[in-house]
Amino acid sequence: MVGNKKIAAAGLAAMLAVLPLAGCGSSKGNGGSDSSPSASASASSSPSASPSPSESAGASPSASDSGTKLTGDFEIQYFVGGYGDKWWKKVVADFKAANPDLNVIEDGGPKINDQNKPRWIGGNPPDFVYIDGAGLNDRQMVEDGQLEDLTEWFKTAKNVDGNLISDILAQPPQQYDGKIYNIPLVLNSWGIFWDKALFKDKGWTEPTDFPSFLDVSEKIKAAGITPFIHTGKYPYYVQGAFLYPAIVSANNDDYSILKDMADSKVDAFKSPAVMAGLQQLVELRDKGYIDKASIQINHTDSQMSFLQHKDAFIPNGLWLPNEMSKDVPSGFDFGFIPSVTQKAGGKVVANTSTATVAIASKAKNKEAAKAFLSFIFSEAQASQWAELSGAPSNIKGDISSSNAPNFVKDAAKFLNDPNTVVIPTITFNADVEKVMWDATDALTIGKITPDEWVKRVTDAAAKVKK
Repeated sequence: MVGNKKIAAAGLAAMLAVLPLAGCGSSKGNGGSDSSPSASASASSSPSASPSPSESAGASPSASDSGTKLTGDFEIQYFVGGYGDKWWKKVVADFKAANPDLNVIEDGGPKINDQNKPRWIGGNPPDFVYIDGAGLNDRQMVEDGQLEDLTEWFKTAKNVDGNLISDILAQPPQQYDGKIYNIPLVLNSWGIFWDKALFKDKGWTEPTDFPSFLDVSEKIKAAGITPFIHTGKYPYYVQGAFLYPAIVSANNDDYSILKDMADSKVDAFKSPAVMAGLQQLVELRDKGYIDKASIQINHTDSQMSFLQHKDAFIPNGLWLPNEMSKDVPSGFDFGFIPSVTQKAGGKVVANTSTATVAIASKAKNKEAAKAFLSFIFSEAQASQWAELSGAPSNIKGDISSSNAPNFVKDAAKFLNDPNTVVIPTITFNADVEKVMWDATDALTIGKITPDEWVKRVTDAAAKVKK
């Protein structure tokens, strides 16, 4: 993730209404990079295929904050990862139609962050940026003075529907020393996936908690299918979707323990809740439920194994179905729950992550950039995002009647449920996180014990706190 201890702004109330999620190759939860995230480069994106956007998401009227006609050049940079670019293509086309005198320039692609890096360093960046995928880090961009201070603008900013943007966001913007520089566009949840069609065919009960997860896993194993696979090359998948929710559940549903861990507080890693979470992972290992192929397998290979029913469950982010859309077998029906580690009758724990948007501090057309922010944070665009990217957006709303995929609607139900424990995006120290990844990988294959996991990670945290 990020080198600094970034803890994204606190609690999301209700769930969004659309879709982006992070994804492959990034612990931040979005994208599609195949390289492991670093201290200065993280976050990824997600899925692409999906149903046609709803008719209500057309070209809404747009104008600058002053009500004047938008003119000149306006350049948008967006990373294309697991979420694809269908939504970006559509929203840009809608914005162009609403502002015919504005020359909108699209700067998108899977390598756009690296391609445009010299421009950001040289002080000639695009006007607007979607901060997602390897090569961009929001905190670093703030510290380098690359992003516009949106604090005052955000206080009164309204979307094209006339609603205060601050009122419709599921997760508020992170603040850096009390100031706002970027706004969450996508809200992803880690969780556990399975194929509803396979479960129905086999007569297996879908899991709702840890006891039912273990029960059905035993039946799955008896049927000759490995219950669980994860991407060992990127252990943050199994951490984000399994271990962290387990720790929070064991901590009486209090996610402040993850914040303490992110702040490299040594005692937090020694908590009984951490040990309880590690023991749940060990239980899966010792019962033979974890596919041995998980060792150093990458995300796409593990996802293919899951789609081919070699494995029944996979920990992943909401971008998974869209990211693998070209390989999903006919009849495959994605089931999703944010966590399976809670006790019977316990609360579901949703570990979320975001991808944000911002305006360059040296943007040449800030008026158009602010108008674009007002345009994209509308209910219509949120619904359109869910349909075209296959994940929820950070805008509150009911998407039950939209054309969004069923698994997205399922995720929205969990995130909207007041009984769900929703963990805001939390970023760990990069050095500590890397040790954690390696230790988790070693734990799942039996190379170390939970006590040794704790020793490795506390040693790393102690170094950071010196």
